[in-house]
Amino acid sequence: MRDGLVLCEVKSWLTGARLVSLPFSDHCDPLIDHPQILAQSLATLQERVRHDRWRYLELRPLRELSCTGFLTSPSGHYFHHQIDLRPTLDLLFHGFHKNSTQRKIKRAEREKLSYQEGLSELLLKSFYSLFVITRRRHRVPPQPLSWFRNLIACFKEALQIRVALKNDQAVAAILTLRYKNTLTYKYGCSDPWFSRLGGTQMLFWKTIQEAKTLGLTSFDLGRSDADNAGLVQFKDRLGAARSEMSYLRYYAHGQPTSGGVSDKNDWKLRLAKPIFGRSPDAVLRAVGHLLYRHIG
Repeated sequence: MRDGLVLCEVKSWLTGARLVSLPFSDHCDPLIDHPQILAQSLATLQERVRHDRWRYLELRPLRELSCTGFLTSPSGHYFHHQIDLRPTLDLLFHGFHKNSTQRKIKRAEREKLSYQEGLSELLLKSFYSLFVITRRRHRVPPQPLSWFRNLIACFKEALQIRVALKNDQAVAAILTLRYKNTLTYKYGCSDPWFSRLGGTQMLFWKTIQEAKTLGLTSFDLGRSDADNAGLVQFKDRLGAARSEMSYLRYYAHGQPTSGGVSDKNDWKLRLAKPIFGRSPDAVLRAVGHLLYRHIG
């Protein structure tokens, strides 16, 4: 078999049943080169969605598909960033924004921030403490700790937790995944009280240096919401190439009347965000444990 389209069935009483390619992934291109075969595959899936009463089918392609007539208007607009690791380290460093990135890396060196990476329970807990702080700042619940333990169990050494510390206190952390010649940035978090120290910028620079040592050729920085100007700018200033990306949906019973990019449950999230921003850690973690099995 030469062609394929990978999807998962998501069944939830809260968010409905749907087919997604793929849940919790930033992007997943169909492994199909010919438009005719893609059209046939989408037609089959369209019938499956109607027959099995799925709420919708969602594709998350990185590249623009040549056959989208079977799908509705985009369900989400994002930017994707990627760093070409083939240039020398000197060229990569000089591609960083001088003020916000290069100087922050040098500041981290002056502050003598230390760097640790691995899969230990101690690093995971340091990462997760910062992750809860960051998710509260964004007013959304965190994924449960068990989610990250499961990722470690599945990916093993291909996953790395990278932590920047000031006097043994974790100030920033990122989680990366490696596959073939590509390193992927999946999660990042930090303590805003220490943001001036340049811990996050240092982590990305250390990661790029390690990726070069391993002979990797690409650093995938993942997606950013189009309206998240701060995150988009941060990735731009790392010298990453930016491209536009849209998710595509086919609805079994027609486009929702809310029409557009936002899902019908978005209004509930908007109402809940002020509560999430003020909730104690224990409450926020409990909400994340309950909710994340229903999304993706």
